[in-house]
Amino acid sequence: MNEALTTPLDPAIADRLLDLLSTDDDFRAQFQRDHLGALRTLGYESPSPGQMTACGLVLASAPEPFRDCKVTDLAPKEAIAAARGEIMAMLLRGLNQTTPRLDAGTDTSGFVRR
Repeated sequence: MNEALTTPLDPAIADRLLDLLSTDDDFRAQFQRDHLGALRTLGYESPSPGQMTACGLVLASAPEPFRDCKVTDLAPKEAIAAARGEIMAMLLRGLNQTTPRLDAGTDTSGFVRR
């Protein structure tokens, strides 16, 4: 069975995202209100649509990370900073069917692959 992964984030964008989520109250508010808009302020661009093959088939692009991310109660800055390495690893390899749980009080221990 193939597992669907989202498109990995660019390392510079992922790094800046985690910096701001762990330090900047204004960015955190913007991320909760409009996560894709907040990402675009960091230089993020949605993945391009699939390309046409020689046979005329259009290959689907990988799903967009954070497309369905709906954070209503963002985890504290300190919690994001403490989990930075794990979140960064997820963002750089692509997210496997689910986005990181950034809501406060969410138990993520069952979601980390080692």
